[in-house]
Amino acid sequence: LSASPPVVLLLLSLLGLAAAGKLLVVWVDGSPWFSIREGLHMLQQKGHEVVVVAPEVSLHVKPSENFVMKMYPVPYTQEDMDNAFKAFFNITFEDGSFLERFFKSVEATKRFTDFCFSSCEQLLQNKELIRYLEESKFDAILTDPFMPCGVILAEHLSLPSVYFLREIPCGLDFAATQCPNPPSYVPRSFSDLTDRMTFFQRVKNLLFDIPNLFLCNFAFDPFTKLASEFLQREVTVQDLLRKGSVWLLRLEFVLDYPRPLMPNIIPIGGANCAHKELPQ
Repeated sequence: LSASPPVVLLLLSLLGLAAAGKLLVVWVDGSPWFSIREGLHMLQQKGHEVVVVAPEVSLHVKPSENFVMKMYPVPYTQEDMDNAFKAFFNITFEDGSFLERFFKSVEATKRFTDFCFSSCEQLLQNKELIRYLEESKFDAILTDPFMPCGVILAEHLSLPSVYFLREIPCGLDFAATQCPNPPSYVPRSFSDLTDRMTFFQRVKNLLFDIPNLFLCNFAFDPFTKLASEFLQREVTVQDLLRKGSVWLLRLEFVLDYPRPLMPNIIPIGGANCAHKELPQ
């Protein structure tokens, strides 16, 4: 499939074949928002109703005439969020040993997830907004499961969910979809390996899986507790992720590497934004 938002539009347009659908979009900030925003504009032109739920403080999610915007207050400032995002994404471009990058990544991820957790907590505790969502009778929910607030809401509202993502930390996307993820074939984050490895590179790749056990604990345990309290039963983030209907994976084999996919995982290309004519 070509790497363009119309692919997302085509898939989401299946929400209603005879009549327009009603789509709930839960806070997908950062670079994914630019691609989603263009897709939402196309859906609105097709007659679909789109409602976006986002905190009052965000990087890019702003009101638009192409969708209904429902915002809720959060206990942090725009400056706090901007600094957290910069620290989180700057790790990608820093040099250093694996251990240096790993511990920096853990620290930056912790700061970033603290903001996302606080935002999610405020949303789920906003009884007026939750009541509105319950009464609105949506057809589906679109979210990035990197931070599972939308996943929790999909379970509460009993909605089919469409995930729009690049990846989820510590391989939860592989585990939730029961997708093969052999360390002899699929390179791990920070390993600097490709899908073609020697024996010793495969051993190295296997060792890179070990930190994921700790990364998952501090990144997703707060959401597990929050989801269990909100849904009033014991659940895990992985349990909720398993119920995803369609996974729109922002992965491009040319830029990344070949990897196994399950039938409901659809690669739609890498980080794509609005179309723009470039000079020669």
